Amino acid sequence: MRDEYMRSDPRFAAWQNGVRDDPAERDPERRPWLRLIADLVAQGVEVRRARIVSEPVSDYIRFEHHLTGPTVEAGEQVRWLPRRRASALALPGNDFWLFDDSSVLFHHFGGDGELAPDDEEFTEDPAVVKLCADAFEAVWTRAVPHADYRLA
Repeated sequence: MRDEYMRSDPRFAAWQNGVRDDPAERDPERRPWLRLIADLVAQGVEVRRARIVSEPVSDYIRFEHHLTGPTVEAGEQVRWLPRRRASALALPGNDFWLFDDSSVLFHHFGGDGELAPDDEEFTEDPAVVKLCADAFEAVWTRAVPHADYRLA
């Protein structure tokens, strides 16, 4: 839900310096996330990600958009929601991963977009899980599939 994350990421620095279409971006051996997604999807697991972004988008969001193609090819479903279309939604205060509608892993970031020292918080609290599940579904239904989203 942030417009900038971990600007210290060497891949982001390379992207800012014009590195595009690095074959490593599509290589499951060099991007273990791609292998994980492909393996999960092959087992019948649905992996969905929704990104809420301000428009015009930041350079970091342009970078994320650039890296998303290979994850979609691996089987992850990704949608983008312009922030102005999220105003009427009740959203948790932090980014999160929702697992099987039974647990949530929150990620905490500092104001500079870097991971905070206490960067993860896990919960199985049913009320929190429901809040996150409902929020995610509300975003998902309004968001634009990756293939159709054009950067503003």
